[in-house]
Amino acid sequence: MVEWLKRARDAHKFVSSRVEFDPQIGIILGTGLGRLTEDIKAIGEVPYEEIPDFPVSTVESHAGRFIFGHLSGKRVMAMQGRFHHYEGYSMEDIVLPVRVMKLMGVETLIVSNACGGLNPLFRAGDIVLIADHINMLGDNPLIGPNDDSVGPRFPDMYNCYDRDLAHMATEVALQRGIDLKKGVYVALAGPNLETAAEYRMLRILGADVVGMSTVPEVVAARHMGIKVLGFSVITDMGLPDAMEPMSLERIIATANRSEPLLTRLIGSVVERMDL
Repeated sequence: MVEWLKRARDAHKFVSSRVEFDPQIGIILGTGLGRLTEDIKAIGEVPYEEIPDFPVSTVESHAGRFIFGHLSGKRVMAMQGRFHHYEGYSMEDIVLPVRVMKLMGVETLIVSNACGGLNPLFRAGDIVLIADHINMLGDNPLIGPNDDSVGPRFPDMYNCYDRDLAHMATEVALQRGIDLKKGVYVALAGPNLETAAEYRMLRILGADVVGMSTVPEVVAARHMGIKVLGFSVITDMGLPDAMEPMSLERIIATANRSEPLLTRLIGSVVERMDL
Protein backbone atom coordinates (compact mmCIF):
# COMPACT_ATOMS: atom_id res chain seq x y z
CA MET A 1 0.00 0.00 0.00
CA VAL A 2 1.31 3.46 -0.90
CA GLU A 3 2.10 5.65 2.10
CA TRP A 4 -0.46 8.38 1.35
CA LEU A 5 -3.27 5.83 1.18
CA LYS A 6 -2.22 4.25 4.47
CA ARG A 7 -2.15 7.69 6.06
CA ALA A 8 -5.63 8.50 4.73
CA ARG A 9 -7.02 5.19 5.97
CA ASP A 10 -5.51 5.72 9.42
CA ALA A 11 -7.08 9.19 9.63
CA HIS A 12 -10.39 7.80 8.37
CA LYS A 13 -10.33 5.08 11.00
CA PHE A 14 -9.82 7.65 13.76
CA VAL A 15 -12.48 10.07 12.49
CA SER A 16 -14.98 7.22 12.05
CA SER A 17 -14.35 6.12 15.63
CA ARG A 18 -15.34 9.61 16.80
CA VAL A 19 -18.34 10.20 14.52
CA GLU A 20 -20.49 7.47 13.01
CA PHE A 21 -21.75 9.18 9.87
CA ASP A 22 -21.81 8.64 6.10
CA PRO A 23 -21.65 12.08 4.42
CA GLN A 24 -22.86 12.59 0.86
CA ILE A 25 -21.25 15.98 0.29
CA GLY A 26 -17.88 17.41 1.32
CA ILE A 27 -17.47 21.16 1.80
CA ILE A 28 -14.18 23.07 2.08
CA LEU A 29 -14.53 26.55 3.58
CA GLY A 30 -11.87 29.11 2.72
CA THR A 31 -10.49 32.19 4.43
CA GLY A 32 -13.25 34.21 6.09
CA LEU A 33 -15.91 31.76 4.91
CA GLY A 34 -16.27 29.46 7.90
CA ARG A 35 -19.70 30.57 9.12
CA LEU A 36 -21.60 28.20 6.82
CA THR A 37 -21.10 25.71 9.63
CA GLU A 38 -23.69 27.67 11.64
CA ASP A 39 -26.32 26.46 9.15
CA ILE A 40 -25.26 22.83 9.52
CA LYS A 41 -27.32 20.86 12.01
CA ALA A 42 -24.25 19.30 13.53
CA ILE A 43 -24.17 15.79 14.94
CA GLY A 44 -20.45 15.86 15.73
CA GLU A 45 -17.07 17.45 15.10
CA VAL A 46 -13.42 16.39 15.12
CA PRO A 47 -10.61 18.97 15.59
CA TYR A 48 -7.69 18.36 13.25
CA GLU A 49 -5.25 18.48 16.14
CA GLU A 50 -6.80 15.33 17.63
CA ILE A 51 -6.31 13.25 14.47
CA PRO A 52 -2.99 11.36 14.50
CA ASP A 53 -0.45 12.52 11.88
CA PHE A 54 -2.87 15.15 10.55
CA PRO A 55 -2.01 18.75 9.60
CA VAL A 56 -3.24 21.67 11.70
CA SER A 57 -4.52 24.99 10.33
CA THR A 58 -2.19 27.92 11.08
CA VAL A 59 -3.98 30.69 9.18
CA GLU A 60 -6.19 33.27 10.91
CA SER A 61 -9.95 32.53 10.47
CA HIS A 62 -9.32 28.81 9.81
CA ALA A 63 -10.82 27.06 12.86
CA GLY A 64 -9.29 23.69 12.03
CA ARG A 65 -11.96 21.01 12.40
CA PHE A 66 -14.26 18.64 10.57
CA ILE A 67 -17.96 19.25 11.18
CA PHE A 68 -20.56 16.55 10.44
CA GLY A 69 -24.28 17.06 10.12
CA HIS A 70 -27.17 17.98 7.87
CA LEU A 71 -27.41 20.97 5.54
CA SER A 72 -30.61 21.51 3.56
CA GLY A 73 -31.59 17.91 4.24
CA LYS A 74 -28.31 16.41 2.96
CA ARG A 75 -25.55 14.71 4.94
CA VAL A 76 -22.43 16.84 4.83
CA MET A 77 -18.85 16.81 6.08
CA ALA A 78 -17.34 20.30 6.22
CA MET A 79 -13.74 21.42 6.60
CA GLN A 80 -13.70 24.60 8.66
CA GLY A 81 -10.20 25.54 7.66
CA ARG A 82 -7.87 24.11 5.04
CA PHE A 83 -4.11 23.75 4.49
CA HIS A 84 -1.84 25.66 2.13
CA HIS A 85 1.52 25.07 0.49
CA TYR A 86 2.83 28.36 1.92
CA GLU A 87 2.31 27.06 5.47
CA GLY A 88 5.05 24.55 4.72
CA TYR A 89 2.68 21.65 4.13
CA SER A 90 3.33 19.12 1.40
CA MET A 91 0.82 18.36 -1.31
CA GLU A 92 0.11 15.08 0.49
CA ASP A 93 -0.81 17.07 3.62
CA ILE A 94 -3.01 19.50 1.70
CA VAL A 95 -5.14 16.83 0.03
CA LEU A 96 -5.26 14.39 2.95
CA PRO A 97 -8.68 15.69 4.13
CA VAL A 98 -10.17 15.17 0.66
CA ARG A 99 -8.92 11.60 0.62
CA VAL A 100 -10.47 11.06 4.04
CA MET A 101 -13.73 12.50 2.70
CA LYS A 102 -13.71 9.94 -0.11
CA LEU A 103 -13.19 7.12 2.37
CA MET A 104 -16.09 8.48 4.43
CA GLY A 105 -18.33 8.19 1.36
CA VAL A 106 -18.29 11.69 -0.15
CA GLU A 107 -19.05 11.76 -3.89
CA THR A 108 -19.53 15.52 -4.37
CA LEU A 109 -17.18 18.26 -3.18
CA ILE A 110 -18.06 21.95 -2.83
CA VAL A 111 -14.91 24.03 -2.49
CA SER A 112 -14.67 27.74 -1.70
CA ASN A 113 -11.88 30.26 -1.33
CA ALA A 114 -11.08 33.93 -0.91
CA CYS A 115 -9.20 35.32 -3.89
CA GLY A 116 -7.92 38.36 -5.72
CA GLY A 117 -9.78 39.65 -8.76
CA LEU A 118 -8.02 40.00 -12.11
CA ASN A 119 -10.93 40.58 -14.47
CA PRO A 120 -11.62 44.34 -14.63
CA LEU A 121 -15.34 43.60 -14.98
CA PHE A 122 -15.33 42.09 -11.48
CA ARG A 123 -15.12 43.89 -8.15
CA ALA A 124 -14.30 43.13 -4.51
CA GLY A 125 -17.19 41.29 -2.87
CA ASP A 126 -18.25 39.41 -6.02
CA ILE A 127 -18.90 35.67 -5.87
CA VAL A 128 -17.36 33.78 -8.79
CA LEU A 129 -18.34 30.33 -10.01
CA ILE A 130 -15.10 28.54 -10.87
CA ALA A 131 -15.30 27.29 -14.45
CA ASP A 132 -11.73 26.00 -14.68
CA HIS A 133 -8.31 26.45 -13.12
CA ILE A 134 -4.64 26.99 -13.92
CA ASN A 135 -2.07 25.31 -11.67
CA MET A 136 0.96 27.54 -11.08
CA LEU A 137 1.84 26.14 -7.65
CA GLY A 138 4.87 24.35 -9.07
CA ASP A 139 3.69 21.03 -7.60
CA ASN A 140 0.95 18.45 -7.93
CA PRO A 141 -0.60 16.11 -5.31
CA LEU A 142 -0.49 13.15 -7.70
CA ILE A 143 3.29 13.14 -8.10
CA GLY A 144 4.70 9.94 -6.63
CA PRO A 145 3.41 6.36 -6.34
CA ASN A 146 -0.16 5.80 -7.52
CA ASP A 147 -2.72 3.25 -6.33
CA ASP A 148 -4.94 2.17 -9.21
CA SER A 149 -7.67 1.13 -6.78
CA VAL A 150 -8.08 4.81 -5.85
CA GLY A 151 -7.67 6.44 -9.25
CA PRO A 152 -5.81 6.22 -12.57
CA ARG A 153 -2.15 7.11 -13.00
CA PHE A 154 -3.07 9.78 -15.57
CA PRO A 155 -6.49 11.17 -14.58
CA ASP A 156 -8.38 13.23 -17.13
CA MET A 157 -9.33 16.74 -16.03
CA TYR A 158 -12.22 16.88 -18.50
CA ASN A 159 -15.28 18.38 -16.80
CA CYS A 160 -13.03 19.16 -13.84
CA TYR A 161 -15.64 21.53 -12.38
CA ASP A 162 -18.85 19.64 -13.02
CA ARG A 163 -20.96 21.36 -15.66
CA ASP A 164 -24.27 20.05 -14.37
CA LEU A 165 -23.54 21.33 -10.86
CA ALA A 166 -22.34 24.65 -12.29
CA HIS A 167 -25.56 24.98 -14.30
CA MET A 168 -27.57 24.25 -11.17
CA ALA A 169 -25.63 26.89 -9.21
CA THR A 170 -26.23 29.44 -11.97
CA GLU A 171 -29.97 28.74 -11.93
CA VAL A 172 -30.15 28.95 -8.15
CA ALA A 173 -28.24 32.25 -8.12
CA LEU A 174 -30.65 33.70 -10.70
CA GLN A 175 -33.68 32.55 -8.71
CA ARG A 176 -32.27 33.94 -5.46
CA GLY A 177 -31.22 37.25 -6.98
CA ILE A 178 -27.53 36.58 -6.33
CA ASP A 179 -25.07 38.14 -8.79
CA LEU A 180 -22.85 35.17 -9.68
CA LYS A 181 -19.86 35.77 -11.93
CA LYS A 182 -18.01 32.98 -13.77
CA GLY A 183 -14.28 32.67 -14.33
CA VAL A 184 -10.96 30.85 -14.33
CA TYR A 185 -9.05 30.48 -11.04
CA VAL A 186 -5.24 30.44 -11.01
CA ALA A 187 -3.31 29.14 -7.99
CA LEU A 188 0.10 30.47 -6.95
CA ALA A 189 2.16 29.35 -3.97
CA GLY A 190 2.15 32.64 -2.04
CA PRO A 191 2.18 33.72 0.75
CA ASN A 192 2.93 37.17 -0.70
CA LEU A 193 0.33 38.79 -2.88
CA GLU A 194 1.30 39.30 -6.51
CA THR A 195 3.20 42.20 -8.08
CA ALA A 196 1.60 44.42 -10.71
CA ALA A 197 3.62 42.64 -13.40
CA GLU A 198 2.45 39.25 -12.14
CA TYR A 199 -1.19 40.36 -12.12
CA ARG A 200 -0.77 41.52 -15.71
CA MET A 201 0.82 38.20 -16.72
CA LEU A 202 -1.92 36.13 -15.06
CA ARG A 203 -4.62 38.10 -16.83
CA ILE A 204 -2.88 37.55 -20.18
CA LEU A 205 -2.81 33.81 -19.42
CA GLY A 206 -6.59 33.81 -19.12
CA ALA A 207 -7.18 33.91 -15.36
CA ASP A 208 -10.05 35.88 -13.84
CA VAL A 209 -9.17 35.36 -10.17
CA VAL A 210 -6.02 34.36 -8.28
CA GLY A 211 -5.48 32.54 -4.99
CA MET A 212 -3.22 30.19 -3.04
CA SER A 213 -5.36 27.07 -2.59
CA THR A 214 -8.13 24.93 -4.08
CA VAL A 215 -6.30 23.41 -7.07
CA PRO A 216 -4.59 20.58 -5.13
CA GLU A 217 -7.86 19.52 -3.46
CA VAL A 218 -9.71 19.61 -6.76
CA VAL A 219 -7.05 17.56 -8.56
CA ALA A 220 -7.10 14.94 -5.79
CA ALA A 221 -10.90 14.88 -5.80
CA ARG A 222 -11.09 14.34 -9.55
CA HIS A 223 -8.41 11.63 -9.30
CA MET A 224 -10.81 9.76 -6.98
CA GLY A 225 -13.89 10.38 -9.10
CA ILE A 226 -15.46 13.04 -6.85
CA LYS A 227 -17.57 15.67 -8.63
CA VAL A 228 -16.53 19.26 -7.89
CA LEU A 229 -18.36 22.57 -7.60
CA GLY A 230 -16.22 25.61 -6.81
CA PHE A 231 -16.78 29.20 -5.67
CA SER A 232 -14.40 32.11 -5.12
CA VAL A 233 -15.12 35.29 -3.18
CA ILE A 234 -13.16 38.26 -4.47
CA THR A 235 -11.68 40.09 -1.49
CA ASP A 236 -9.42 42.54 -3.35
CA MET A 237 -8.70 43.57 -6.93
CA GLY A 238 -5.35 42.94 -8.59
CA LEU A 239 -5.57 45.55 -11.32
CA PRO A 240 -1.94 46.40 -12.19
CA ASP A 241 -2.63 50.06 -13.00
CA ALA A 242 -4.87 50.67 -9.99
CA MET A 243 -3.21 48.81 -7.12
CA GLU A 244 -3.47 49.84 -3.48
CA PRO A 245 -2.10 48.45 -0.19
CA MET A 246 -3.83 45.32 1.07
CA SER A 247 -3.87 43.46 4.40
CA LEU A 248 -5.21 40.17 5.74
CA GLU A 249 -7.64 42.11 7.93
CA ARG A 250 -9.20 43.81 4.89
CA ILE A 251 -9.33 40.50 3.00
CA ILE A 252 -11.16 38.76 5.85
CA ALA A 253 -13.53 41.71 6.32
CA THR A 254 -14.52 41.63 2.63
CA ALA A 255 -15.00 37.86 2.73
CA ASN A 256 -17.19 38.23 5.81
CA ARG A 257 -19.43 40.74 4.03
CA SER A 258 -20.00 38.37 1.09
CA GLU A 259 -20.31 35.27 3.24
CA PRO A 260 -24.09 35.47 3.86
CA LEU A 261 -24.78 35.41 0.11
CA LEU A 262 -22.38 32.50 -0.48
CA THR A 263 -23.90 30.65 2.48
CA ARG A 264 -27.40 31.10 1.04
CA LEU A 265 -26.21 30.03 -2.40
CA ILE A 266 -24.47 26.86 -1.19
CA GLY A 267 -27.42 25.90 1.03
CA SER A 268 -29.82 26.28 -1.89
CA VAL A 269 -27.60 24.31 -4.26
CA VAL A 270 -27.22 21.50 -1.73
CA GLU A 271 -30.99 21.40 -1.31
CA ARG A 272 -31.44 20.88 -5.06
CA MET A 273 -28.82 18.16 -5.40
CA ASP A 274 -30.27 14.77 -6.34
CA LEU A 275 -28.05 12.32 -4.49
